This record gives sequence, C-alpha cells and structure tokens, in this order.
Amino acid sequence: MDERIGFISHKGKSILWIDLSHTSKAELLILIGQVQQTMAAQPRNSLLVLADFNEAQIDKEVATELKRVLVLDRPYVKKAAWLGTASMPHVFYENFKSFSQRDFPTFETREEGLEWLVEE
Repeated sequence: MDERIGFISHKGKSILWIDLSHTSKAELLILIGQVQQTMAAQPRNSLLVLADFNEAQIDKEVATELKRVLVLDRPYVKKAAWLGTASMPHVFYENFKSFSQRDFPTFETREEGLEWLVEE
C-alpha cells in the first residue's frame, strides 16, 4: 500500500488516512484505485475515513473516477471527513456529494477531522 493510504489510530479508533494532497492528475488516478482496493477489503460499515485534498489537481477525468469510487466505497464507510476542499472546484465537491448520496463534512485541520470522526 502506498504511504499515502493507511490506517492511523486516534483515541483508540482506527482511521483510514488518505493523503491526496499536492498530487498530480496521474498520481490521483493511481491513488484513487488504491483507495478503492483498500476499502473493498474491509468489513461493511466499518471505516472511519479522513481524506486530505489540499492542492490536489482535480480535473473532470479525476472527478469522474472519484465519483465512481465514492459510490463503490459507500457500503464500507461508517463516517468520512475531508480536508482541503477549498482548493477543489466547489462544483466538483457538490457533485461528489450528490452523485454518491453521501455527506463529506469538511474541516480546516487534520486534528478537527480526527476529533469529529471519533465522536459518538
């Protein structure tokens, strides 16, 4: 697994950390595929996910692939939070939520996202 995708622990809970920050289109397409494989190997409705999109180079092709994977991953995710959406075109963010029928609360810092994920 790429060092950008892996499990971290916060307050005794396992969180899937997905670091897509500062990535090119080509890197994003590879990482999105790795994310999908990682999630599909987990029990259904088990994942707490924190994804960082700061300065990720999201274009229409990347957005289309990300939408596809967000739908496939939905059964595995209990809760997800995103960082860095300010650098993402707002229309893409709204489209991701609408297409996947999921909500992705956004946070300014990793710590804020982690705290929200572990709240009951």
